[in-house]
Amino acid sequence: MASSYVLSPNAAKLNLSFAPSDLYAPSPSSSVSYTNTKSRRRKFSTNSVTDSPALLNFPNYPSPKPIVPQKDTSHWNPLQRAASAAFDFAEAALLSRERSQPLPKTVDPRHQISGNYAPVPEQSVKPSLSVTGKIPDCIDGVYLRNGANPLFEPVSGHHLFDGDGMVHAVKISNGDASYSCRFTETERLVQEKRLGSPIFPKAIGELHGHSGIARLMLFYARGLFGLLNHRNGTGVANAGLVYFHDRLLAMSEDDLPYQVRVTDDGDLETVGRFDFEGQLNSAMIAHPKIDPETKELFALSYDVVKKPYLKYFRFSPEGEKSPDVEIPLASTTMMHDFAITENFVVIPDQQVVFKLSDMFLGKSPVKYDGEKVSRFGILPKNAVDASEMVWVESPETFCFHLWNAWESPETDEVVVIGSCMTPADSIFNECDEQLNSVLSEIRLNLKTGKSTRRTIIPGSVQMNLEAGMVNRNFLGRKTRYAYLAIAEPWPKVSGFAKVDLSTGEVKNHFYGGKKYGGEPFFLPRGLESNGEDDGYIMSFVHDEEGWKSELQIVNAVTLELEATVKLPSRVPYGFHGTFVNSADLLNQA
Repeated sequence: MASSYVLSPNAAKLNLSFAPSDLYAPSPSSSVSYTNTKSRRRKFSTNSVTDSPALLNFPNYPSPKPIVPQKDTSHWNPLQRAASAAFDFAEAALLSRERSQPLPKTVDPRHQISGNYAPVPEQSVKPSLSVTGKIPDCIDGVYLRNGANPLFEPVSGHHLFDGDGMVHAVKISNGDASYSCRFTETERLVQEKRLGSPIFPKAIGELHGHSGIARLMLFYARGLFGLLNHRNGTGVANAGLVYFHDRLLAMSEDDLPYQVRVTDDGDLETVGRFDFEGQLNSAMIAHPKIDPETKELFALSYDVVKKPYLKYFRFSPEGEKSPDVEIPLASTTMMHDFAITENFVVIPDQQVVFKLSDMFLGKSPVKYDGEKVSRFGILPKNAVDASEMVWVESPETFCFHLWNAWESPETDEVVVIGSCMTPADSIFNECDEQLNSVLSEIRLNLKTGKSTRRTIIPGSVQMNLEAGMVNRNFLGRKTRYAYLAIAEPWPKVSGFAKVDLSTGEVKNHFYGGKKYGGEPFFLPRGLESNGEDDGYIMSFVHDEEGWKSELQIVNAVTLELEATVKLPSRVPYGFHGTFVNSADLLNQA
């Protein structure tokens, strides 16, 4: 039996119920909307702030036996119960004040988690899925993709990036495919399930202005009374995935990574927060890089509160961590991605910054700093301190993602490939200007300290390209091709582009009709590969007319569809993925 997803009118209650219908809610005709209508669904009463009216109204599906996270306070003493009641009363007043003001689209749940951005419940393994075409014999393992999937219905502001991490997995063996999806059981999620409400502040949706300060005060006050524990991390693990040191790691840059294990039958289990045997004591960026030759993993960690604001470190293939290299920055910078070359790491210091003091002025702490000049830092991979860092300015450059970088010894340059986004802070702050994401080549001269930037794709065929990759076997080396999501109509992905980075030639694969996807994941064909583009593109695709989801496997040379795996339930649009081959699955820690 497939399960249907229903959110009750109680703002923090998730009803997961079993029904004969497949999990394809909400339907195209029932987009998420703000309503306080009386529902025919069963109501649940609690004594917490979460009794306030729900912001979202999802379609009504049969739910004869709702499964609802119940608040467990059995271990609280009388003082804790009294404190909890007082904090709930204060939060209710805060919510009442917040709801008197309109929310910008960037944190409005009606926009952020509507349609196929809406969450789904977990799915146990569904084997022997229907396949159209033939899955190539060389694909033997599991394709995994991370994404944001809020367990609880938002009671206030919510940004897409705020959702709880959920990993979707398609395991393939001998042409047969299975599917499952599971929440990553972060410390945050485990505690919120026990408390029965979304008690942890949402980094983007809620932490802005005076109300954000009030939420932080309430959060830490609850911690002081032992109502929750924030010392084991507050992250959501919803962005990146990497397989390293015999472990699948789910990441978001606000916490340590979480280890997730793939079971023999293709299910997913959260092992726990992973600190590399006590070596890692700070958050790790969601896009670490693995050098295809040395097999080392390179990473960054940034802090928005205290210095050092940025640290660089690396791990040997055996998981041994290097000492931190503290990178001196004048202010905290939003740093979602970076790049590596054969000998260097390339670190962006751009114009989207964190300014927590702006919260006291009633503003968002994430802002575009027009007085700052964007720059890239080039640091030797084996550096022990930041004295060897070379900074090269690149004015008005903001790349949310960097697709690759390599060295050009004949010109004393480092070449960086990224999508330059304008307005730079448009993902976080509402603006009237249309968003553009332009694939660009940025050349950083290490001798002169100067930079140049050129648009790779001719203006006549220009399109928004965001999310994608190069062949990771060539990461940090000169590559000819990049496979990037065609983010049109923004933020939906109507297909992907194969771009020749030297000539600007573009070949497109569109999903067709009302089908939209996400990040195109490039999987090399194997040891017998005959070229950089010899492999396959894998991507989850959702049909907004038929309201069905599938995994498409496309030949990366010809861009012809090789196979389609019909999925048993809806897969929301998400973030980044990876592939773990069958041999590595057998060696998981």
